[in-house]
Amino acid sequence: MSQALKLVVIAAAALVTMSVPAMAADSTIAFSGAFGAGLVMLGAAYGIGKIGGAAVESMARQPEKAGDIRGAMIVAAALIEGATFFALIVCMVAGA
Repeated sequence: MSQALKLVVIAAAALVTMSVPAMAADSTIAFSGAFGAGLVMLGAAYGIGKIGGAAVESMARQPEKAGDIRGAMIVAAALIEGATFFALIVCMVAGA
């Protein structure tokens, strides 16, 4: 085997050996961003569900105030959605 071929084989082996930990570190970073995004979605779904349940219950108790309650529910759900989208962007940027 020639000297140049030995050098190429050793360089390729060193590159493969050194790249394995780097790939492993990349996957853990992506996992943390995905995990954070999942938590954000679960929290937002829970919050909007609680708002919707409370709004329906209060509309059943006071039907004459249903319009006011519905408007307040939509505003609160929109605020939760805005915070959710911000958190998702942060998770995606941190995971990339």
